[in-house]
Amino acid sequence: MTNEPPKGLKANLKSTFLTDPLSNPDWYAQSAYPKIFRKMLFGLAFFHGFIQERRQFGPLGWNIKYQFTESDLRISAMQLQIFIDQYPEKVPLDALNYLTGECNYGGRVTDDKDRRLMAVALKQYYCIDIVENDDYKFSPSGIYYSPKHTDY
Repeated sequence: MTNEPPKGLKANLKSTFLTDPLSNPDWYAQSAYPKIFRKMLFGLAFFHGFIQERRQFGPLGWNIKYQFTESDLRISAMQLQIFIDQYPEKVPLDALNYLTGECNYGGRVTDDKDRRLMAVALKQYYCIDIVENDDYKFSPSGIYYSPKHTDY
């Protein structure tokens, strides 16, 4: 039996939110600052779907094929929750971008241009605008955006 990777950004997002711990409502609700956490978590999920989707474009997507896994997402989500709960007055974006982009996901990336692409892309999804602006768009077209804060 095989598990085919999802095709398309929407399918990637659905698959991402079905993984552990994101699929666990108890874990999802335990943050002391739910709005900040949920908005940033959506940015992380969108980033994960985005980098997964780039694989289908071969060398135009990534110079080298990388196997980004659910464990990259899982550890990044857990770190996000810890940092949001410890530093609610100012989201530590530099630390989160470094840990997620350079350590968790970036640990697999060996090409310097791929690493640069990942850092630039992550800053679009892991930013303070996603928390402060309910109409924050991930793309100029406005098709991809961060949803308003809601329950699980």
